Amino acid sequence: MTTQHPVVAITGSSGAGTTSVMRTFEQIFRREKVNAAFVEGDSFHRYDRMGMKEQMEKALACGDHTFSHFGPEANLFEELESLFREYGETGGGRVRRYLHDEGEAAPYRQEPGTFTPWEDLATGTDLLFYEGLHGAVVTEGVDVARHADLLIGVVPVINLEWTQKLHRDKAKRGYSTEAVTETILRRMHDYVTYMCPQFSRTHVNFQRVPVVDTSNPFIARTIPAPDESMLVIRFKDPQGIDFPYLLSMLHDSFMSRPNTIVCPGGKMDLAMQLIFTPMLWRLLERRPKTP
Repeated sequence: MTTQHPVVAITGSSGAGTTSVMRTFEQIFRREKVNAAFVEGDSFHRYDRMGMKEQMEKALACGDHTFSHFGPEANLFEELESLFREYGETGGGRVRRYLHDEGEAAPYRQEPGTFTPWEDLATGTDLLFYEGLHGAVVTEGVDVARHADLLIGVVPVINLEWTQKLHRDKAKRGYSTEAVTETILRRMHDYVTYMCPQFSRTHVNFQRVPVVDTSNPFIARTIPAPDESMLVIRFKDPQGIDFPYLLSMLHDSFMSRPNTIVCPGGKMDLAMQLIFTPMLWRLLERRPKTP
């Protein structure tokens, strides 16, 4: 699908590294003078922090051990689909923010873990940029993926994903290893049902694969560094991709399949700059011309 008002969506589970991908796109937008409307996936959760805790307790009391942020019961998939559709058609839509911490909450005089009121997007933006869990989600009644012009998956191999989540949640949120492990187990049903299928719909996937031992992520002392990993980049449609150019620019890279390039993990930022800058040019050429 290609619209006059492009929608770009970065999809990955928590701890996958989508935030660093977003920073790369911010650099591209600044350099190319693109005025992007940023939307964070957390703002389309159904419940705020306290509400989610209450719903989790209710689910457990009813014997439901699979209720999670990954599934439809905890998210506003219909509203997310409406935003993508409306932005593509008009360049507008309604959004809100989820306030993660004291720093984000202070300007709004609200508590951390709450949502700001819904409001209209600013007018005159060049594209919508979504970063979160569900940019390519499809359920029985909702198809978010079909309204996006460029879908990008960020998917570490599962042990690396768990290692990153364990370290992040323990360091930043004060959780115990046992608590994070319980969250991983509770999310597994929704991960398989709603997360994994998205990465068959994405146009480009970035998967970081460690080249050090991550056999037991629950005792790993460190997260493998980018230079301790390889990056597998898969293109859904390799037509129009200049693979010889990418191979020449990404030192020590090679093609493992006709639609897949492999390069050192430390070159992820460069790879994204090389791949997505021309893709964004093509999307933005379709914008309505101002009189």
